[in-house]
Amino acid sequence: MPRTRRGVLFFAMATLIKDLEAGTELECAIDEIICFCLARQIHDGDVVALGLATPLGAVAALFARKMHAPEIYIASAIATSITLDPPELSLTDAEGRWIEAALNTSGFVTGAADYLPAVKPREFFRPGQVDQHGNTNNIAIGKNYRRPRLRMPGVGGIPDVSVFMSQMSLYVPRHSRMVFRKKLDFISGLGHSEGRNAGSGPQYLVSDLGQFDFAGGNMRLTHLHPGVNIDRVVAKTEFELAIADDLQTTALPNDRQLRILRREIDPLGLRKLEMLTGRARRAALRAIIEQDVQS
Repeated sequence: MPRTRRGVLFFAMATLIKDLEAGTELECAIDEIICFCLARQIHDGDVVALGLATPLGAVAALFARKMHAPEIYIASAIATSITLDPPELSLTDAEGRWIEAALNTSGFVTGAADYLPAVKPREFFRPGQVDQHGNTNNIAIGKNYRRPRLRMPGVGGIPDVSVFMSQMSLYVPRHSRMVFRKKLDFISGLGHSEGRNAGSGPQYLVSDLGQFDFAGGNMRLTHLHPGVNIDRVVAKTEFELAIADDLQTTALPNDRQLRILRREIDPLGLRKLEMLTGRARRAALRAIIEQDVQS
């Protein structure tokens, strides 16, 4: 224990700061809740694979590396690279930074077809549609492939890697019946299927309403985010949703974790882009690019 008055005061202040940081006084946004939930799926020593346009997954991986999993490898579809020391997030210079930080780079086909099957990574996908068995669609919405109602960004390497992976996690920024479907318009990612020769379907999903697992190959609600009730989740899910007997409330990051996420991991706010659409997203993109260029 400190013996001087100054030492006593310093000790009291340090204790107060520690106590304050243990709780959540800062308001936690839903994008931060999703990042926090995804980060907790990552374990030290994992190889974490990231897509081309998945900032929530990227922020989650960098946050996990900072907080509890310092020895993870990160394989990024950006520059098809793998690294132990990932660069700071950027919109304007992402490829250059990932190449500079890479232990190895390769062509996209080689990475998806050769490297990833060998290392069996943990990967985060954002589905445009998902059914109760974890099959996903990132191709198009609408039955006519050539004239769909909505053409989605595409599948990348999902059809290749989802057939052998066992550590897939999904995230959905906006939970709705348009996303959680009884029957998918197309299937681009394989879920829990009896016809599998390897791997399994997704093990975990988080949306802006709650957290889910796939017990017995069927999606099951395990956690509600604070302020969300079961009726709301059920109403926004087209298929019949299983609910865990011990349904819990999602734990929130504390103030220290939020400050690290906001100030050190993602000061540009790239994670928020996946929560926005239309005019709000365009405005956020302009602001982020301007800040990115100046930093």
